[in-house]
Parts: sequence; structure tokens; C-alpha cells
Amino acid sequence: MGLSQLELDAWHMSRALEIAAQGRGRVEPNPMVGCVIARGAEIVGEGYHQQYGGPHAEIEALRVAGPRAKGAVMYVTLEPCCHHGKTPPCTEAVIAAGIARVVAAMRDPFVEVSGKGLEALRRAGIEVHCGLMEEEARELNAPYLKLLSTGRPWVIAKWAMTLDGKIATVTKESRWISGAESRARAHALRGRVDAVVVGIGTVLADDPLLTARPPGLRTPLRIVLDSHAQTPKHSQLVRTARESPVLIAVAEEAAESDRKALQAAGCEVFVCAGSDCAQRLDTLLAELGRRRMTNVLIEGGSRALGAVFDAAMVDEVHVFVAAKLLGGQAAPSPIAGQGISRIGDARQVRITALERWDSDIYLQGRLTKP
Repeated sequence: MGLSQLELDAWHMSRALEIAAQGRGRVEPNPMVGCVIARGAEIVGEGYHQQYGGPHAEIEALRVAGPRAKGAVMYVTLEPCCHHGKTPPCTEAVIAAGIARVVAAMRDPFVEVSGKGLEALRRAGIEVHCGLMEEEARELNAPYLKLLSTGRPWVIAKWAMTLDGKIATVTKESRWISGAESRARAHALRGRVDAVVVGIGTVLADDPLLTARPPGLRTPLRIVLDSHAQTPKHSQLVRTARESPVLIAVAEEAAESDRKALQAAGCEVFVCAGSDCAQRLDTLLAELGRRRMTNVLIEGGSRALGAVFDAAMVDEVHVFVAAKLLGGQAAPSPIAGQGISRIGDARQVRITALERWDSDIYLQGRLTKP
């Protein structure tokens, strides 16, 4: 017994979503998009958006399908574009190829598209369906959708801790809590985001470099939350600022002399307006969104993580749990800040990945709305 049309559509769309994810870290601030061209159960062409400014998924799939695209069905994870951006409109190529039917997972909320692409296909006589596996498509491109709707980047929090929830000993020693594989995964995460953020406490305690090693797909902007411009001029961050960009986010009351000293060393100094921490953080995220940064990684320490959690700014968490016990009332935990007073107010995390390697456990999850 063969597959029904709905089952066939879902099968091909699942493949389109799978290959779309290969663009993660390569295409932002554009969305990840995958495309499959099929004749019945046979896939005659597929492709995904491989790099920012490069051909879109539909063009890649049409190139592979060649003349077999005529009369075929196109499955695409996002509405085809109909405007001239860095590349020509995909709708024109779809129409010219003779595609008979287009199944899109969701409309593109980008104002230049937003339903216009699907309408252009309908006017050309192509059968169009939209909404198949839309939830999965939105999950895939949640950072893109957030940037479009709020002007703020997707905020990822990351930390490594012991089984008893400690990120350092009572003497603040933290190297290394997690194992080599966990550290490699953390560097890979750095290598696909637009910015890596730490608090001044982490800089003073650990003197981090905050680069991805080995280098990843992107070179993240290294950001220090440093209200009073205390970042040492001899720190690794400042000493390498001319090689890889560093931004020091200061409050309005930071001394002008300290700001200028950091600027003279090659750092960018950004003044965060606002009377409290939450307002200053929002000012910073708004600036990063203005720069079209899509994913921002907050690495700590506990005060910085506490501030973004208190302000309900975190969208996703990556947690590495080592099979170690440290103990100690004074040993820091991952998230400081004000916290909450009632269990019922706790932010819920929907686990999206759970893995184990060596003696570490890795958790990835997305926070539900507060």
C-alpha cells in the first residue's frame, strides 16, 4: 500500500527541514531554508541556503533537478522570496522551471515577502499549499523570527557545572569542570554565534580569550558587561582587540578616561543607557539587533547569567553537567541575580537535546514564555 498524499508531503517536508539545518551558522541573519523537488516519492532535486548572500535553497534544488523540475512538486521550509535582495526573486525561477505545485511550511514574515511570494506563484497558475509542519519550521528559525518581530537577537545561555550545581570551588577555581568533549562542543557553539558575552567578574577571575578554537563558521564579537569600564588593559581580550573585535558595554557613569583608554587599545566602547541593569541589557540587545546579530551567547559568570535570567531575556540554554561533586556553601552556582520567591514562577525549560559522552551529560533546551 502506497503513501497517501499527506504522508508523502510530510515525508518530503521532513527532508527539507533536515537539510535546512545544515545552514546554521552560515546564513544568519537570513533564515535557514531547505528545499526538496519530487515527482511522487522520488526526489529529483534538493538544496539548502548554504551561505549568506549565496543562492537560496530553491535555486540550489532547481539546479540539481534540471529539466525534471517541470511538472514536479516543490517542498520548501519557508515561502519563496519575490523581491530583489542579494539574489534575484526565487519565485521567478520556480515559475520558469515549470513547477506544478509548491508546498511551503510557513509564510515568511519579512515585510518584502510576507505572502507576496505565494501569491505570485498562484497568479502563475501554480497550486500552492502553506502550513505543513509549520511548528517545526518555526522552531528551526526561531532566532530569525525573533529578530524580525522584536529587533532583538536570540539569547543563548551556556554553562558547565557539577552534579551539585557548582561552577567553581570555594576558592573560585573552575578549570576544568567539564571534559574535553564538552569543551569542544562549547567552542563549536561559540563558532556559530554572532557574539559571546561575559561579565566583568569572569574577565577579572579567568582572563578568558572567548574565541572559538579551532575557528568556527563565524567570528563572534566578544562582549564584556562592564558598567564601570574596569576591564584590565593587560587582559587577553584587550591585548587581542585589534585581531578579533571586542566591545565593552559600560554604564553612563563609567569614567571617560577609562573609556578612552579601552578605545585606544582597540576596543569598542558602547554606553548602555538605562537606570538599572535590565534597561542597560535591553539597550545592548537592541544595539546588537540593529547590527542584525541573530544569535548571542551568554557564557557567564553567575552574575551576568543572573541578570539576563532576572530580565527574562534568555531563549535557550546549553548545559554541560560533569559527574563531579564540589560542595561548599560559598561555591558559586550558575545563576545568581535576584531569583524568584515561588516555585510556581520558575521558568520552564523544554528539553530539545540530551546526550552523554565521557563522564559528562549535555542538555539543550528552550525556555517557555514567562
